[in-house]
Amino acid sequence: MNRRTLLAAATLPFAAHAQPAWQPRGPVTVIVPNPPGGGTDFAARLFTEGLSQALGVPVVVDNRGGANGNIGIGAAVRAAPDGQTLLLQYSGYHAGNPAMMRNLPWDPLRDLVPVGMGTLAPHGIFVSPAVPANTLAEFIAWARERPGALNYASAGIGSIQHIAGVLFGRAIGVEMTHVPYRGAAPALQDVVAGRVELFITTPSSAIALVQGGRVKALAMASARRSPGLPEVPTTAEAGLPGYTMDAWFAFFAPAGIPAAARERLNAELRRLAQDPAIRARAEAGGATLQPMTLAELDALAEREVRELGAVIRAAGITLE
Repeated sequence: MNRRTLLAAATLPFAAHAQPAWQPRGPVTVIVPNPPGGGTDFAARLFTEGLSQALGVPVVVDNRGGANGNIGIGAAVRAAPDGQTLLLQYSGYHAGNPAMMRNLPWDPLRDLVPVGMGTLAPHGIFVSPAVPANTLAEFIAWARERPGALNYASAGIGSIQHIAGVLFGRAIGVEMTHVPYRGAAPALQDVVAGRVELFITTPSSAIALVQGGRVKALAMASARRSPGLPEVPTTAEAGLPGYTMDAWFAFFAPAGIPAAARERLNAELRRLAQDPAIRARAEAGGATLQPMTLAELDALAEREVRELGAVIRAAGITLE
């Protein structure tokens, strides 16, 4: 080796160390595959301001609802894998859609990779103010007197809310009719109006309605009470032990995103999740924050696809 080669080799570690962290070239778009107002939209907007400040570029939310999330998810999958486009993925879509649809144009484990956890959200049992029940026990007794006459809402066929309704009906021994909507916000509008009696969903989109007396919260389907609705008992406390339902909302990117971009985004989202102001907003919206490493996210995504998919197939839920 000559002197020039030796000098070049000697400076390689320093040159590598001096390389700047990944930086987006322009605005970052976060696709939300739901209309504004639901838990997915809430999770995305919880982080956009802080992420924009951290990256030094605008971070904007692009709501693309419809087709059980597939319009927005498809747009994210087709985007360039450069870190400029992210997807706020809902666990129900991530694991549910592949189990229900034969010709889905995207694969959750092949076409998408997680970059950071948004929020974890236990589901609450919410009913119309027209329902003459103020506790879960009263509702169960009332529902058992009306087999086949009650309707429950969801954010779409095969969504977590749909599965929650199926499992709830089995738990209380009551047949109910499923009414799918294009997101949590329109579903709640019909709960308020009394067109559907029941909606099992994340608290973020319902807390204001509960506080305003327009929707009743009977129980939280979780091991712990919701910080946003601390007066609402858990299902175990309300007399229905063993019935729980949780969801997650996480940031994903198209497969092929540079490792440096994925690592930077994960680091920033984990840091933001420790911010007291963001944590307070999350809890006020009925959600919790649990920062996860990339390895933890990969394991979670794979496990949900396997386990939730098995529940859907066993229930015979299909969406064609």
